[in-house]
Amino acid sequence: MARFGPLGPVSSVASALGERVTRARAGYRSVDAPDGWAHTPTEALIVTTEDGLALHVEIDAPDTTSLSRRHLAGRTPTVVLVHGFALTMQSWVLQRRALKHSGFRVVSYDQRGHGRSGMPDLERCTIAQLGRDLSAVMDATCTTGPVVLVGHSMGGMTVMSYAGQHRDLVRDRVLAVALVSTSPGGDEMTEFGLGATAGRVIGSFGPTVLSRLSRHAGPIGALRKMGRGVQDAVVQRWTFDSPVSAELVHLVGDMIFGTSFDVMAAFLPDMDSLDISEDVTALIGIETLVINGAGDLITPPSHSEEIVRRIPGAEHVVVEDAGHILQLEHPQVVTQQLLMLIGRAQRAVAEGLPVSSKPRVRRTVQDISKKRRVARAKAGRSGREAAS
Repeated sequence: MARFGPLGPVSSVASALGERVTRARAGYRSVDAPDGWAHTPTEALIVTTEDGLALHVEIDAPDTTSLSRRHLAGRTPTVVLVHGFALTMQSWVLQRRALKHSGFRVVSYDQRGHGRSGMPDLERCTIAQLGRDLSAVMDATCTTGPVVLVGHSMGGMTVMSYAGQHRDLVRDRVLAVALVSTSPGGDEMTEFGLGATAGRVIGSFGPTVLSRLSRHAGPIGALRKMGRGVQDAVVQRWTFDSPVSAELVHLVGDMIFGTSFDVMAAFLPDMDSLDISEDVTALIGIETLVINGAGDLITPPSHSEEIVRRIPGAEHVVVEDAGHILQLEHPQVVTQQLLMLIGRAQRAVAEGLPVSSKPRVRRTVQDISKKRRVARAKAGRSGREAAS
């Protein structure tokens, strides 16, 4: 253990970082989720994949008290939410609540090796396998009716891979698709906000480093215990581009650092060499929303633009002051865009409008509501500091 060096100085730096992030986020709790992050599903079940792995799946039944006559008159789709790399279904908690309240049935699940799902054979940690896992979830939970597929980051790659594997089924069953902060792969899928050269170094050595870390539970356990500051600093740097609460930073940190390093290491090489641009074409003719943050360091807007380029009629929305985990940083914007997407898709089907003949649309939006909440939080904090 001695070769890892003393942890005292590292602990001091981590504590300082943690205090700095916490102070910076003090007073911002009302900006994110004043009702907290807990969620109770209508039903929880286990879905077994083709290779025998248990996936934890949750279903939210629609809130029938909020069903409009529009919902009752038509075939309301089931919305399937697919989370990203080193996250869990909890990253969708705010959309789950909102969609359920809006009268939609919602299916969420933890991807293999994440959250409460089983630990996979590391050789099977690939995007293609995730596409097959989504197929298993769909077979178990969406046997009838239209479906809306929503994927964030690696979850978006999962949706695109699934579409490429099941082109006929997608045409028959999928009403709409939302791809959030994701990429079709190709040249340098991620640069980690450091530029192509540095990103290539991380892509090459990251899996090796993570694998080695996973075999040294003692030091890493100690770092995790004293390293809330490090976690918070990493999360703040790479995932958000606007003020968020310390509680939200902690929530995301717990998801990321609660994911097995072995699983992370196993997925990274496949994502780094990924090219599913041909799978994207399976979404031609499907109402598609591509949405990303203007300040996303992991999958910058250029990745979304590449997806939109391959899907005639797709709508591209760029959210200002937003990083990678868009659905938690700007939940109201994401939920609103999802509801608008479903509405457009339902109208297109009802009126027989060919989606692929529509012009491509690119819009930049601001989260005005959040800007106001942040302004109020800053004013309140300034008032308290002046009083003290």
